[in-house]
Amino acid sequence: AAYGKERVVLTRRGKKLVAVVPVEDVQRLEELEDLLDVEDARKALAGAKAKGARPIPWEKAKAHLKAKRRG
Repeated sequence: AAYGKERVVLTRRGKKLVAVVPVEDVQRLEELEDLLDVEDARKALAGAKAKGARPIPWEKAKAHLKAKRRG
């Protein structure tokens, strides 16, 4: 996988268990996941704005989360 850029799938009794892939494949998958996360966040923000919701300031959200952990 590292030198030949091959993808290898390991199986047990015909069932796929794990894949060994080049690190470049993993990096591409992570980039794709990041893009999808950003798209989901934008959609959620647009939906909240359409409903008239206002964003919560980060400092207020952070304080709320800290208080939840304590209690």
